[in-house]
Amino acid sequence: MTVSRPHSQFPWLKARFRSVADPWNSVGVQAKFYGRTLRSIGLVLKDYRIELIRLIAQMGLGAGALIVIGGTVAIVGFLTVTTGALVAVQGYTDFAEIGVEALTGFASAFFNVRLIAPATTAVALSATIGAGATAQLGAMRINEEIDALEVMGIRSIAYLASTRVLAGLLVVIPLYCVGVLASFWAARFGTTVLYGQSTGVYDHYFRTFLNPIDLFWSFIQCVALAVVIMLVHTYYGFSARGGPAGVGEAVGRRALVAVEVLQTELRREAHGELARGDAADFAQQRREVADVLVGVVGEGGAGRVLALAAGLREQVPRRDVGPPGLP
Repeated sequence: MTVSRPHSQFPWLKARFRSVADPWNSVGVQAKFYGRTLRSIGLVLKDYRIELIRLIAQMGLGAGALIVIGGTVAIVGFLTVTTGALVAVQGYTDFAEIGVEALTGFASAFFNVRLIAPATTAVALSATIGAGATAQLGAMRINEEIDALEVMGIRSIAYLASTRVLAGLLVVIPLYCVGVLASFWAARFGTTVLYGQSTGVYDHYFRTFLNPIDLFWSFIQCVALAVVIMLVHTYYGFSARGGPAGVGEAVGRRALVAVEVLQTELRREAHGELARGDAADFAQQRREVADVLVGVVGEGGAGRVLALAAGLREQVPRRDVGPPGLP
């Protein structure tokens, strides 16, 4: 018996349309999964509290050999100690070249809060908790354990994805606190103990430029990054295909996406578009930094050059240093 197939008209047009439509379909599928995951958080608090507590303990302290070194908390502490020490080394060296090494405390209060602590915490969260979530969900998918949960009447997205997103959101709070304190301690230790700067000078500039509002927005930024990272990791683990090789590919893809998200946030921070909500406050703070730079170095050309190098040229007040009557 011969079965006839309908003739496909314009195959080249369908192929081109598919190449354009498939990426957008993938975006739609991910957006639908993210929406269902966030919407199911209420079910987690209602029906899956025990699983949530188990995941919080596992993410915070780790499992297996990871417990020996203190879990994710210890990893975040080690990472932020090294990055905070880089602030001391790089900041003190660069400032010492122009004779203003006293401003190392300013560098610690500025960069540790706005860039280093949230970024390092997000990287550690992605490399440990996020990668583990992707591998776990991918292994469950290829072993048909997720299908078995759905057959038993368990909401798979709420039980597997929403619980991990909420647990990551709760775990990132102490992780951020550990990261900020470790970066502050490392920068102060490197500057005052290794380089021999006076603790009074360091603490003065550190406390002068440490803004509590910056700490608050840095914490909000870290929480937002944690939610996005956990959503991306759970999606790629939940949709893994192709056996163990597919799980490894999913872990690699989620790492690339998480890094792209973090790079986008760092570019936004580096270009001065800080999550302050009020551009006037940031401009005022830049003017204060410029005044301090000019006051420390002097009112001559060196102070203006330093402020120009810091990107504060438009905030530096013009001072006439020549004789009266000359332009």
